Amino acid sequence: MNGPKDSEPAFSVLDYVTITRDAKTQLVVAIGGDERAEGILQTTGGFASAPGPRGPYQYQPPTMPVEQQRHGATAAAHALLLAGFSVHLDPTLNILATADDDRQATHRYLTQLAERAQSAADDQEVAKVLTEIAAPHEGLLPRLVQTLISTWAPWSERLQNAGHESEPAQRLMTTTGRLSDPCPADRADP
Repeated sequence: MNGPKDSEPAFSVLDYVTITRDAKTQLVVAIGGDERAEGILQTTGGFASAPGPRGPYQYQPPTMPVEQQRHGATAAAHALLLAGFSVHLDPTLNILATADDDRQATHRYLTQLAERAQSAADDQEVAKVLTEIAAPHEGLLPRLVQTLISTWAPWSERLQNAGHESEPAQRLMTTTGRLSDPCPADRADP
């Protein structure tokens, strides 16, 4: 039987690539690999090379939209894996990840919408964000209203059947009504 030294895996730093978002700069960076990995990152992920204090690294341009960064990082990670590299892809960049639950993905999406709205260079970019929020059938707001209605109705009924005060459910209904009002400015508040 082989000893522990013979059964340990051999790691090569050059064969390992980490793709993550730098907490300080918010740049999507890739560290590790060799020239072949560099080419894959640039070709499939939109990365560019830069000299670093501990050697060269790859980064995606900061002007690249967040969703495009995620798509590029995921594509690059898969291409690197196919080429035989070991890869760590930050789960927040992996468009195929579901391990962190849909709730976290929703939070990331809302954060991205806020970032897009804040960095909008013109009214067209703002309009795109507002369309994603308020589009009649596909927008976030109509879906939120539908979810609130689906929550309010059975909750109100359970409260009444149990003999409890239904005032919290009524407040939720009022809030939902205000969100679904197409023209709140025309509404006369008491």
